[in-house]
Amino acid sequence: MRLFEAPILAIETSCDETSAAVVVGCHVLSNVVASQIEMHRKWGGVVPEAASRAHVEAILPVIDEALVLSGFSKSDLGAIAVTNRPGLVGALSVGVTAAKALSFGLRVPLLGVHHLEGHLLSTMVLDEPPRFPHTCLIVSGGHTELVEVQAPGSYRIVGQTIDDAAGEAFDKGARLLGLGYPGGLAIQSASLTGNHSRYPLPRGLSGDTVDFSFSGLKTAVLRLTEKEGSAISVPDAAASLQEAIVSVLIERAMRAMDRLGSSALALVGGVAANHSLRMRLAESCERNGYGFFTPPIEMCTDNAGMIGLAASYRLAEGQHNGLDLDVFANAEL
Repeated sequence: MRLFEAPILAIETSCDETSAAVVVGCHVLSNVVASQIEMHRKWGGVVPEAASRAHVEAILPVIDEALVLSGFSKSDLGAIAVTNRPGLVGALSVGVTAAKALSFGLRVPLLGVHHLEGHLLSTMVLDEPPRFPHTCLIVSGGHTELVEVQAPGSYRIVGQTIDDAAGEAFDKGARLLGLGYPGGLAIQSASLTGNHSRYPLPRGLSGDTVDFSFSGLKTAVLRLTEKEGSAISVPDAAASLQEAIVSVLIERAMRAMDRLGSSALALVGGVAANHSLRMRLAESCERNGYGFFTPPIEMCTDNAGMIGLAASYRLAEGQHNGLDLDVFANAEL
């Protein structure tokens, strides 16, 4: 796989993190993230308009810091890469506008990158990344998919949620249990002292499937909180919720691996930072003789480093966009 040899400045603003990174080949030299978690915590979730305003305030300082940490200056850059799909339109527009200005001013190529492709190729940062083809489980606040990664730029979705994403179930469950935002981390922390067998919760779709469903789980947690009231054990409920999500993710991933005859599984996306999921999926892969790959936790949540990695091979192939590059709230992989 050919990679772009000159420094790439990558920008990611698809949701509530403003991020910039400098990437050379498959090496992430800097990866700066300005998180909006504290701002959105008081609302219990991301408010799009507030996210966009925060991106405007953070984008230039974040870019400057990424350049300083990398040891490169703007004049050294060979290309600008930016997430332009999918995501919050206002948030995406901030990053794309900055990327266009830099591309025009520096007279270097501009490339729009699909957010999910960034996650899929985030394992390129590993010293020994998975070989192609392999299977990838993407789990985040907005996505839950099993993808056959045939080669960079060649992907086939083999399983996906038919309603809500796993990360959304974590967030909703955390709100119902009074644990705050972001839900994934809150549930993980609360579950440490909990009994995951205390409250039986549904696993969604039954039968021989590699698809997911988490809407029923969200409803079940709501009914549980209504039934138990103040008597509910929050640690036990958190542990039971985490078990319901993690167990079904592992079950579907192993089934997909068997169907595809795949030898390696990658775990990516924000929910890939969950310690229980990382540990138990690694154990399941080892038992079944599969290779297991997952990027460092800082490369799992939204970040520009992964966008630069995804851009590196496309730029090496001569791909680029014009200054008419647009943003899209939804976009197929």
